[in-house]
Amino acid sequence: MLKIVVCVSGGGTNLQAIIDAVDNGAITNTEIVGVISNNANAYALERAKAKDIPAVCISPKDFETRDLFNEALLAGVHKFEPDLVVLAGFLVNIPPQMVADFENRIINIHPSLIPSFCGKGFYGLKVHEGALARGVKVTGATVHFVDDGTDTGPIIFQKAVEVKEGDDAKSLQQRVMEEAEWVILPKAIDAIANGQIKIGGDR
Repeated sequence: MLKIVVCVSGGGTNLQAIIDAVDNGAITNTEIVGVISNNANAYALERAKAKDIPAVCISPKDFETRDLFNEALLAGVHKFEPDLVVLAGFLVNIPPQMVADFENRIINIHPSLIPSFCGKGFYGLKVHEGALARGVKVTGATVHFVDDGTDTGPIIFQKAVEVKEGDDAKSLQQRVMEEAEWVILPKAIDAIANGQIKIGGDR
């Protein structure tokens, strides 16, 4: 049984997609053992509590320095003893020690087709604003392993989404979530839980 911790900053729609996929059997051999948010007001925490999943807030606002927050975040993750850490809209830079402690055991969902519109500064609506500003006809989402870079780890799954005439950042964001993120993130977790993913080099 793969034990996962889901880290999230906002509404938790990707968390809900994971919960639903576990419930309906799209994700097998997996248990969500905890949810961590950096935002005390994140609706994701309510989604977790509704399913009796342990949920905690570890916020940078509660610590005098970033190092102290990083230590608390790392301790919070370790407390759940997960096999896999899932970053599902977690708008926090993961401390290097966490990447080291969970090497090849942290995955992230990014709302573009990496390597486009990713890296420093590309998060949330900014990703979709960038895609629209560039005039791309196709965007999408990527699930990848987390390494010590930003959106640079080995890619697991990608799914393309059409950019439609009249799209704004919010409408595009919603379509990417519905057609790509909520599809490939559960798919990736299930594949890892069932031993179908192997890492070789940067792939």
